[in-house]
Amino acid sequence: MYWTEELFHVKKPIIAMCHLRALPGDPLYEKDGGMERVVEQARRELLALQEGGVDAVMFSNEFSLPYLTDVRGVTVAAMARVIGELKADIRVPYGVNVLWDPKKSLDLALATDAQFVREIFTGVYASDFGLWNTSCGETVRHQLAIGAQHVRLLFNIVPEAAKYIQRDDIAQIARSTVFNCRPDALCVSGLTAGAETDSSVLQAVKAAVPGTVVFANTGVRLENVEKQLAIADGAVVGTTFKKDGLFDNHVELDRVRRFMDRVRAFRE
Repeated sequence: MYWTEELFHVKKPIIAMCHLRALPGDPLYEKDGGMERVVEQARRELLALQEGGVDAVMFSNEFSLPYLTDVRGVTVAAMARVIGELKADIRVPYGVNVLWDPKKSLDLALATDAQFVREIFTGVYASDFGLWNTSCGETVRHQLAIGAQHVRLLFNIVPEAAKYIQRDDIAQIARSTVFNCRPDALCVSGLTAGAETDSSVLQAVKAAVPGTVVFANTGVRLENVEKQLAIADGAVVGTTFKKDGLFDNHVELDRVRRFMDRVRAFRE
């Protein structure tokens, strides 16, 4: 049995993204309404996702565009405030993702009692955000130093808007990552948030590391969820839950319900 069944209490869990609106210091931050507006929007979306039946949620600073790879302290502090204010409303397992900074994701997870993080832990990339370097060894030592060994690590091995410099073969990347870094799960993505994960790439990763949890990380929709879950061990889902399936829009309860109804039927 995978660890995911113990944590989420289902096979092939759906982790729903709770995308936080732009935060203080972000170019898109709306000073009118301030942090109170960010918190209340996050609360509405969290409640809709939970009422719709998702298995878990993950909080991320999705609207902190363009992203940093060394995130500023104000962003982490703002995310901690949001999650802290929502704590009483959270009824499902939850994780965090401070885009794109693995150490600060772990810091936030520890501070807010999150059970997992998703990040880019390995590789060197040419990306829309510049040359993107990582150090998995430093990150896991940081995890040990702060006492966050219990936090599960979801490795995104196909980061959005970036290209792996060392090699192109996704199966080799998956095998090397699992051998060297011992991830709790691998996440396979499309080009951007909401872009469908290529099922052939997903299949190649799963075949390469059959003993490792593999998530479809972007673009899982009502029309393709059965196909994706036939391969993957679960999915991270955000954009499809929003009005008209558009990234910039807000979560709609009816879209969440219809999606989760199909997921439950597939599991049965």
